[in-house]
Amino acid sequence: MYVMSQDRKMYKCTCTDCGKDSEVPFEPKEGRPVYCKECLPKHKK
Repeated sequence: MYVMSQDRKMYKCTCTDCGKDSEVPFEPKEGRPVYCKECLPKHKK
């Protein structure tokens, strides 16, 4: 199981699907969807 390092920079965002506030380990780009950890599996191929 992958465990994120505690010192990794996290960026605040809003999930494109459910609208919930979340954090992601990358800087979200304008025009690209961002998903919370609950919605992300629905969008993986």
